[in-house]
Amino acid sequence: MKNKYLWLVAGMLSIGQVQANDLENLFKGLLKQKLAPPAQEQPVAPAQPGVRAEKPAEQLLKALMSGNPSQEEEVRIGQQIAGNLLGAAPLVRDDGLQRYVNRVGRWVSLQTERPDLVWHFGVIESDDLNAFAAPGGYIFVTKGLYRKLNNEAELAGVLGHEIGHVLRKHHLKLLQKSQGIAALGGLLGRKLKNENEVLQNFIGNGAEVVARGLDKDAEYEADRIGVVLTARAGYDAYALPAVLAEIGHVAKTDQSVSLLFKTHPHPEERLGQLSEAVGDKLEALPEGQSGAGRFYRLR
Repeated sequence: MKNKYLWLVAGMLSIGQVQANDLENLFKGLLKQKLAPPAQEQPVAPAQPGVRAEKPAEQLLKALMSGNPSQEEEVRIGQQIAGNLLGAAPLVRDDGLQRYVNRVGRWVSLQTERPDLVWHFGVIESDDLNAFAAPGGYIFVTKGLYRKLNNEAELAGVLGHEIGHVLRKHHLKLLQKSQGIAALGGLLGRKLKNENEVLQNFIGNGAEVVARGLDKDAEYEADRIGVVLTARAGYDAYALPAVLAEIGHVAKTDQSVSLLFKTHPHPEERLGQLSEAVGDKLEALPEGQSGAGRFYRLR
């Protein structure tokens, strides 16, 4: 199978113990998967007489503190984080590109257990090689990384990795562990002049968390999920490893990868973890498509 040499190279790398016990579950039903039905919305209980109605921002703070926000609350958090990210790096002004990336991203998202989530994808104005995810289904790829891609399967692999972060709520969990949430907890029940401003300050820190990156285990898990989703969507399952190999060839001193290498394990390490976790599990799969003929080329 093409690109198989990547796994041979990766297998020779020195790697630590892989935290991949869930890989078998991810691959079960890869060829014959069944999507989970959309989650049922819980009915909202009517307000009780004499009980003070909570403000939306207060409800969201409590949801963050509880560690179990609803999908609606998760989306609201993601909206504010995405807005802050776009304030720093706007979308590329190419409607055809944005429509194309959303078509590919939404097709990959349909292979997940959250097909009912309204996913949003975009390419942002940045020459860095990077991609970002925010809670609630907001996914962004930099223009610099997009230019490195060779075909649609590689785009699907990158988006699948970021979708994996949303599925496992990696950034949401990181927000819940932050010191800021404890400080905000003391504000509940008080009369605040502008509680939305307080919330925005916290979400602003959330945007910094998204840009700063996650721990290695979260990145390795997202890589595994990205490979599975790419294969489920009918693409070449080796597309994401091909992207990692391409990025790994970029010199560490290159400014375009400075943030990526600070916030992610090095691509060689990620390839090694994937090789160890996947083994020969993809050998039985039919060869997926590259989608090279459909790939949208930036002008």
